[in-house]
Amino acid sequence: MWAIETDGLTKIFRSLGRKPIVAVQDLNLRVPIGSVFGFLGPNGAGKTTTLNLLLGNLRPTRGTGRIFGYPIGNPEVRRLIGYLPEKFQFHDFLTAEEFLDFHACMLGLPKSIRRQRIDAVLEFVGLKERRRSKVREFSRGMLQRLGIAQALLNEPKLVILDEPTSALDPLGRWEVRNLILRLKEQGVTVFLNSHLLSEVEMTCDAVAILNKGRLVFQGRLDELLSEPLELDIRFQNPSPSWRDIAAEWGTVVGVNGDALTVRVRTEDVIPDLIASLVSNGARLMSVVPKRFSLEDLFVQVIRSEPR
Repeated sequence: MWAIETDGLTKIFRSLGRKPIVAVQDLNLRVPIGSVFGFLGPNGAGKTTTLNLLLGNLRPTRGTGRIFGYPIGNPEVRRLIGYLPEKFQFHDFLTAEEFLDFHACMLGLPKSIRRQRIDAVLEFVGLKERRRSKVREFSRGMLQRLGIAQALLNEPKLVILDEPTSALDPLGRWEVRNLILRLKEQGVTVFLNSHLLSEVEMTCDAVAILNKGRLVFQGRLDELLSEPLELDIRFQNPSPSWRDIAAEWGTVVGVNGDALTVRVRTEDVIPDLIASLVSNGARLMSVVPKRFSLEDLFVQVIRSEPR
């Protein structure tokens, strides 16, 4: 069983006299239980529509989706999900405690349980000492942590976070990132929609990339980024022969004066490559490895898509 599983999920918006808009097309998504899953794509890719389909706010045109085995839109699903939208509306005239109690009431939690859960989530997000402070007094980072606290009130198995670190300073992003990793340690599945690819790379186990409503990439992050490693090698005595020797161990992808850029499949060949160059008289000044980042992969995938 998957935390989230969709088969052919499609949403088409139709209006009289206008061409239909295909927002999401034949989406086959698989989100492992207990993972932190990054959901990526450029603006207009269909990410928000997908979130609304998963939450049951929109009905799919065709296709199916399941959350922990329950069909999307099933009332039972809502009990399993905690959600923090990107543009969350805080009642800033309330205290943090009052704000959480209001949301706990909407969840239908009994009064005795509400008190326990409010204490627990404030402790978890590090706002216990500010429980009686007005929400209007909170910084942006504190508001995001309070928003995560409300998403955890019902002890969800799946937490959906929509751009949780947008507009935060580095400290705020660090705080939210640590909360996400702590949720993972507790076995909670986190579905993270974010434009900050560096944050996704630091927190996510797997990612999916959506473009123009279609899923164009999906897999474990460590596998996706296990692309060939590039080495920038600088020489004190540049020579055309060093290119030929390097080509025996990898692919020479660039030559620039006293430097070669060589792509190798694994790190294991690096010592032999360097030893071969040195034994043939090369005087090395530096060897700088460069791995593909998630941003490199994202740009490569999106640019390779037909326009």
